Amino acid sequence: MFRLLNIEIFKLKNNLASKVLVITYFLLLISIALIAAIKFDIGPIKFHLAEQGIFNFPYIWHFNTYIASIFKFFLLLVIVSMMANEYTNRTLKQNLIDGLSKKEFILSKFYTVILFALISTVFVTVVSFILGLIYSDFNSINIIFSDLEYLLAYFVKLVGFFSFGLFLGVLIKRSAFAVGGMFIWYIIESIAYGLMRFKIFDNKETADAISQFFPLKAMSNLIDEPFTRLSAVKSVANQLGERFKFDYAVHWYEIAIVLIWTAIFIYLSHALIKKRDL
Repeated sequence: MFRLLNIEIFKLKNNLASKVLVITYFLLLISIALIAAIKFDIGPIKFHLAEQGIFNFPYIWHFNTYIASIFKFFLLLVIVSMMANEYTNRTLKQNLIDGLSKKEFILSKFYTVILFALISTVFVTVVSFILGLIYSDFNSINIIFSDLEYLLAYFVKLVGFFSFGLFLGVLIKRSAFAVGGMFIWYIIESIAYGLMRFKIFDNKETADAISQFFPLKAMSNLIDEPFTRLSAVKSVANQLGERFKFDYAVHWYEIAIVLIWTAIFIYLSHALIKKRDL
């Protein structure tokens, strides 16, 4: 495992674009802390975002993992370009000549995916913990360490998303087209959901039940939007006569669906490499 990881890390170290994207990604994760500095003072109206409870434990685990997952596209570019460069620079063929099996080649990419996801999860955990200690109104041990399942969901979400990107990189061989393929697949899922919702079943519950098995939708379901959990948002909604009834929990079957898709993407990636005449 470590031998395969070292090979990939060596390649990334010698790729300027990948280094820039990785650095940009982690700078964006750090920028979550800048949300605390957002203040509006307009006459008698004073608004400080950090005081709205977004950094309270345990809500911060939900909020920060949701915001951080938005930036995952930067690492996706690294993953797909990493695969595209193997074809462009012919390093894939050279690796196989040097004794690396096709299975080991795909495993080296998958281990890199896991490493990126793990480092990102640890990074978000540290940033969230520090922000929580500074701004949270609730600092008891039981509250701080509750809702940590969002960190697991974040890790699984990244692994699944990057594995999908790896598969597209193997399939299409060009990083720009692979990212485009991800976007096209998102559109396909959206159209399929719309057809089920308004044409085929004309029923939201049935459409949701089926679409939860779509790969991108399954990844999205792992961490639902956190904004309607804020007391300020609920207060405004109540004044307007609206009541939110959302399930924000991380469910085991949602994690299982994404893990199954991850296994499928890695298997298909290996099958493509194995079948091709390189």
